[in-house]
Amino acid sequence: MHSTATPATPATSATPVATAVTATHCPYCALQCGMGLTAGTGGGVEVVERAAFPVNKGALCGKGRTAPALLSSRVRLTEPLVRSHATGKLAPATWEEALDRIAAELSRARAEHGADSCGVFGGGGLTNEKAYALGKFARVALGTSQIDYNGRFCMSSAAAAGQRAFGLDRGLPFPLEDIPRTGCVILVGSNLAETMPPALRYLTELRENGGTLIVVDPRRTRTAEQADLHLAPRPGTDLALALGLLHLVVAGGRTDDAFIEERTTGWEEARAAAMAHWPELVERITGVPVPQLRETVRMFCDAKAAMVLTARGPEQQSKGTDTVGAWINLCLATGRAGRPLSGYGCLTGQGNGQGGREHGQKADQLPGYRKLTDPAARAHVAEVWGVDPDTLPGPGRSAYELLDALGGDIRTLLLMGSNPVVSAPRAAHVEERLRSLDFLAVADVVLSETAELADVVLPVTQWAEETGTVTNLEGRVLLRRRAVSAPDGVRSDLEVLHGLAARLGHGKKFPTDPREVFEELRRASAGGAADYSGISYERLTEGEGEGVFWPCPRGDVEAGGEAAGGEEAVHPGTPRLFLDRFATEDGRARFVPVVHRPAAEEPDAEYPVLLTTGRVLAQYQSGAQTRRVDELNSAAPGPFVEVHPRLAARLGIAEGEAVAVVSRRGRAVAPARVTSSIRPDTVFMPFHWAGEGRANSLTHPALDPVSRMPEFKVCAVRLEPAEPMTTNGDRVLDTDGDSVLDTDGDRDRARAGARPGPPEQG
Repeated sequence: MHSTATPATPATSATPVATAVTATHCPYCALQCGMGLTAGTGGGVEVVERAAFPVNKGALCGKGRTAPALLSSRVRLTEPLVRSHATGKLAPATWEEALDRIAAELSRARAEHGADSCGVFGGGGLTNEKAYALGKFARVALGTSQIDYNGRFCMSSAAAAGQRAFGLDRGLPFPLEDIPRTGCVILVGSNLAETMPPALRYLTELRENGGTLIVVDPRRTRTAEQADLHLAPRPGTDLALALGLLHLVVAGGRTDDAFIEERTTGWEEARAAAMAHWPELVERITGVPVPQLRETVRMFCDAKAAMVLTARGPEQQSKGTDTVGAWINLCLATGRAGRPLSGYGCLTGQGNGQGGREHGQKADQLPGYRKLTDPAARAHVAEVWGVDPDTLPGPGRSAYELLDALGGDIRTLLLMGSNPVVSAPRAAHVEERLRSLDFLAVADVVLSETAELADVVLPVTQWAEETGTVTNLEGRVLLRRRAVSAPDGVRSDLEVLHGLAARLGHGKKFPTDPREVFEELRRASAGGAADYSGISYERLTEGEGEGVFWPCPRGDVEAGGEAAGGEEAVHPGTPRLFLDRFATEDGRARFVPVVHRPAAEEPDAEYPVLLTTGRVLAQYQSGAQTRRVDELNSAAPGPFVEVHPRLAARLGIAEGEAVAVVSRRGRAVAPARVTSSIRPDTVFMPFHWAGEGRANSLTHPALDPVSRMPEFKVCAVRLEPAEPMTTNGDRVLDTDGDSVLDTDGDRDRARAGARPGPPEQG
């Protein structure tokens, strides 16, 4: 896990801008591990250890260590591609041709169908500057409300629950360094050992310090193997589990009545809801034995301090907000929130999943985590942008709803930093919606499965080729520094937005220098919940570049805004939230009464098995980048289906045998892995691959009513022998008869406005 001048795959077109080590950050998960980049002996780029950065102290997983492989021109885009009207294929074009085409199509759609016919889809991996500029572009240059991003598929339920309970959403309200110092951690639905390996040391140190670890996961993962107690609930029942634990806390007299009285509201209603979930009922719902429930309460309540950390397991459900809320209620009832070394936290997944949802690419938000429906927020941001507040559109559709509307009243789509053909639920349907668009433009580093469907593909810079800020899962704002020059023919996303805005008459409002964009973001966020106004590039480069925790207002308001000598005071940032008060109007945390309800789709005679999905160590998200790295592909070459030995024996499935997993939405085929680490009523598939092994062909798009999070983590399936999907001419059909692939790819043969099949690069 440690890297000391480990050579990376040569990046032949990546020219180091200096021979010294450039301190920067990994492009992958929300840890944003510190690393150094320097010139390699073979002419490429090497990763070197950056031991002083506190989050990872030099440790890197294989993804981070091999990240420079993506800088190679052999695996990434280096010139714009435009689809020919004559041949229906993508072919190289100039930047002027590509931008002219996009601007013309956006203008045509607006003129013929209105501003909301233009959709914008962003990503949780975009820097703060890009996410900010993308939201501004949608609302100012296009005037559309139809913008959202793939972070809606990540931590949105936890964000909604945090807002309801605490009045503020920041993934972790405390730094990671507090975790080893607490007494007990309940880790719900996270396989930390594979999704963010350098963070595993915090749990190891917790146990070395005498603390206890409880892991809640239907699989016995590498993380669960480290636990003092592993609870394996049936997928989709985490809400009942949390309510059952709170019932036992109340019944056992383990509530912190003084904390409840002094620092919370709504306890009696939440208590009554929990008491309807007695232990034996919870055991029947979840499959977790009552003795394990009682032991969990004992371990959690006996500790002097304790935390609950959740990840995608409980969050990616159609009741994810209530589920996270139930775990927060457990923390509040036991006084494990708003106190040192205690609290609830969300392990944000995507690299800038935190910052990406704070500054305006989400359908209902303006920069600074301001609400788009708040007149004061609209006025403040409009003043910064130099526009009339009345011209700003209202909230638009959430991510899945936006994708589902493509080809209907949304006729064109500009997409940056996302690959929904692989990552969206009910992916075959989403792919068809993308094909039905009048026009699709994609800006990406690689030719992803989504980019293959586009009319115009723009090659953009990536992490090591640009400077910009990101905000990690602790709320720590960090500066990624440019270390290498991008290949000729590649431009930054900020340059793309400027070029398009100029063609739409708004070029002066969209600078291309990330520092200039960040300075504007500081002004736009000032006074908001996520206040970055006291953070500057200069502060982020001080010392070892450890970053600054938001909120960080400009100056210390309590000190009068000035330091000695009349100079503006420097706010230190806020590593730990809620120690004095919560971010609600009255300063009290809110209990929210919740009750268990079934998943949107429960097993039945036709689909008797539960499917849950997740990640593996060597791949990341949709795999668009990691599947292009030889070392990572060798470690995780393709999809698989985990099947318990009892289920495998009953169905006659052998290890390594191809098996079809079928849901009401589609079908996926992958080899079986027979293992006792999965529940007998459940199968598991990783979601990093496209094609016939695409797990999200199966997943359910049922949405949480608050967060609009799809139900990725549980749906009903059946297993059967692997046979070819039903075909109709040259079109492959899913189980609903929806077209998922036009193998010909000839635009002349597609219906008017339909997206062709996987294009060939001209």
